Amino acid sequence: MTENSMLDLHRLVWTALMAALIGAGAYLIVPIGPVPISMQPLFIFLAGYALGPRHGVMAMGLYLLAGTVGLPVFAGGKSGLGHLLGPTGGYLFGFLASALLCGLARTGRDLIPWTRGIVFGIMAILAAYGAGAAWLKFALDFSWGKAVAVGVVPFIPWDAVKIFVALACCRYLARHNLLPGQR
Repeated sequence: MTENSMLDLHRLVWTALMAALIGAGAYLIVPIGPVPISMQPLFIFLAGYALGPRHGVMAMGLYLLAGTVGLPVFAGGKSGLGHLLGPTGGYLFGFLASALLCGLARTGRDLIPWTRGIVFGIMAILAAYGAGAAWLKFALDFSWGKAVAVGVVPFIPWDAVKIFVALACCRYLARHNLLPGQR
């Protein structure tokens, strides 16, 4: 095998690993209403930070595909197209943008600077909140105020911590040359 094909294989393994971690994070939930608090965003942010925009989105897409075809990977062990189009579907689609935005924080093989990572992490979570609150509003016939109160406000402190932890993990992996594409 050439070095390029080994690097491609390494990236594919990391992409599948991140998709599996996103699925595992969906099982770690605190049910507080129509939208549970889960560890999913931590792994979505980490996928973007660690893999970059392309493979971060691929990991999230692989997770969505697995759930859509029937694997019980969505929050609470749910699956299927019905769940994907249900009240939390907007967040699931918004997480594609989250992985992309966190991936755009990467500037090559170097450590992602804290400020840059946090700014892109905030943009990533705002993308998920925007898509999620809009979908929640229409799926449950909520007012905008209620959609934001139920689907955004309770999650802000938790997601701020998840951005920080995902960035810290990525920086640790990069510092020890454990990310795909590093030697």
